[in-house]
Amino acid sequence: MPYDPSDFPPFAVTVDLVVLTVRRHALCALTVRRGEEPYQGQWALPGGFVRAEEDLATAAARELAEETGLHTQESGDSHAAAHLEQLATYGDPHRDPRMRVVSVAYLVLAPDLPAPTPGGDAGGARWTPVARLLGDAVEAAERLAFDHARILADGVERARSKIEYSSLAAAFCPAEFTVGELRRVYEAVWGVALDPRNFHRKVTGTPGFLVPVGGTTTRQGGRPAQLFRAGGASALNPPMLRPEV
Repeated sequence: MPYDPSDFPPFAVTVDLVVLTVRRHALCALTVRRGEEPYQGQWALPGGFVRAEEDLATAAARELAEETGLHTQESGDSHAAAHLEQLATYGDPHRDPRMRVVSVAYLVLAPDLPAPTPGGDAGGARWTPVARLLGDAVEAAERLAFDHARILADGVERARSKIEYSSLAAAFCPAEFTVGELRRVYEAVWGVALDPRNFHRKVTGTPGFLVPVGGTTTRQGGRPAQLFRAGGASALNPPMLRPEV
């Protein structure tokens, strides 16, 4: 049948950002307080509308900078840049009360990031432990706007799954880190306690995962601990499987 433009009402495309970091041994997500309707005053994931001249990744980087003051960096050093990957697309016809909006979500992972600075149309920005934002017992003041709780849950599950089979956990660590610091990343992301000796044996015995840098540190207290950097392996063999809880 012939094409009729009136059969396809206009709609918008947005980007939403699931930005995760580990702060004080807890997996935290970046949230912003909405400064305008809909859901004015409610917490949400950072994001916004894609401009006509932008590709999706450019829009994601711009929204992150405008709403929080944080930046992704383009660099040949994998430790200088936050890990950024496309997560999923969300297109429920009723997900936004303003109009039909399709959102492309991005997952951002980085080491302990600084306190965010709100900007743009954000009325505030903060790091919030994901345990306070997800689940059946979330307080009313913590409930995320739109379908952002679902997007956040998908992003957290992606992170939890990826650190089983890839070296992505190192994206939460500084350029040089100890096995204990890496273990605390796994514990924070998975939400479980791990046996230190068993964990040390697994990660140091996984080919290409960790490379000794020849130094030690006492920044975690106690005896000097050996420093490592991420190796060249992108896939872990054998994988670091999550304990059953």
